[in-house]
Amino acid sequence: MAPPAAEPNLDRERLKLALQSARLGEYDWDMVADVLHISERMAEITDLPAGEVAAEKGDVLYRGVHPEDRDKTRKLMERSLRAEGRFEVEYRRIREGDGRVVWVRSSGILVSDEKGRPLRVCGVTQDISERRAEEDRRRALMLELDHRVKNVLAAVQALAQQTAKRTTSLDSFLKTFAGRLKSMASANELLTAARWRGAGVAHLAAAELGGIAPGQTRWEGPELFLTPRAANALSLALHELATNAVKYGALSVENGRVDVRWARIADGGFELFWTESGGPPVSLPIHRGFGTTLLNQVTGRELNGEAEVEYRRAGVSVRLRAGPAAVVESPELMPETPVQEPIAPTPVISGSTDLRGARVLIVEDAVLLALELETGLAEAGAEIVGPAYELAEAMSLLDGPIDAAVLDANLNGLSVTPVAEALAARGVPFVFATGYGEAGGAPLGFDAPVIRKPYDVTQVAAAVAALLAKT
Repeated sequence: MAPPAAEPNLDRERLKLALQSARLGEYDWDMVADVLHISERMAEITDLPAGEVAAEKGDVLYRGVHPEDRDKTRKLMERSLRAEGRFEVEYRRIREGDGRVVWVRSSGILVSDEKGRPLRVCGVTQDISERRAEEDRRRALMLELDHRVKNVLAAVQALAQQTAKRTTSLDSFLKTFAGRLKSMASANELLTAARWRGAGVAHLAAAELGGIAPGQTRWEGPELFLTPRAANALSLALHELATNAVKYGALSVENGRVDVRWARIADGGFELFWTESGGPPVSLPIHRGFGTTLLNQVTGRELNGEAEVEYRRAGVSVRLRAGPAAVVESPELMPETPVQEPIAPTPVISGSTDLRGARVLIVEDAVLLALELETGLAEAGAEIVGPAYELAEAMSLLDGPIDAAVLDANLNGLSVTPVAEALAARGVPFVFATGYGEAGGAPLGFDAPVIRKPYDVTQVAAAVAALLAKT
């Protein structure tokens, strides 16, 4: 009778599958015979020859290690083996065959006899190039984000200082500065939608003019995509022109019109023309405001061109000329042109925004904004519940008496939806105050006002008062 067939070594098969799944290469250094056994996968990763090769007292393991990493890697491996009997290290290798630099992670364990004499080193190696490249990209993105945030903060600071120098009252400063800040936010939203590659001129015009005096503004021109720097400059310029037109120019009367047209020019840049008509007679301004300075100096320089303003009796006429450096290629997938709702005038605190006796819950993860909301709503007479900075903190406050709430849409990465659902179930009205754009961010399915950041706290107070008036 034939002997039963030997059962397969299941443990070794499992180990082989695990190594294959993890894309690990094996090696075994016989220190007594000074021979290195290299697996096929190890050979693919390191470009060392597969099979059995002379170990050269371990030197072959360091063949191909990047010169900048070689000494450090060898010292770390040898020191770890002596002290702990094992090692794990990451380093770069230069493949002999194609010269490609790869990042590898190598782990090994020392096997000794009963007297402590080293016999062999068994180890595995993994190609971690993709992971290291992703880490490099993440670091680069964080540095770029840090750079952009600091630039934005510096720009906001400069905008505040320049606005303050040319206003005579706090109320005037707050209104003017808030408008300019909203313009920056609109441009930033468009840049974010295009992953900060830039923004289209049509999108910028729609963002600044689409909600102002419906039927009185028109813009057209070829598809042009601007650099982030040029997009911010043009957005501010259009905002200043639109604000001036609403206060004093063509958009201050029902029959006035604003036409914005742009066209490419021979050097690769473009020209944009702003033309007002049908408004009150225009005369040369007596005082030179920041808006004029922005147009004549900042916008021209930021667009690598120039700006010309003419105060014709029939209406203000502006020509902005941008150099080729302001224009970049459009991305394959252009963001949709934003659809703007008509802009309502900013409400002010008055009898209709009286919040006396109202218990208002504030849910906002940005401490400064929460403090601003708390101060502004308290000044309107509200009794503040919170503020809550975290989702769990907000949920814990829902058991108490609440008449209305102001909710940030996102709390440190968590949606505020559970809070909104709980409030809706109790019949408590609420307002969303969010930094997300029109494309999303605010929880869906709720019949609630949405106020976009940056906002004036009086807007929030007026929205809450309007909700309470309906209940």
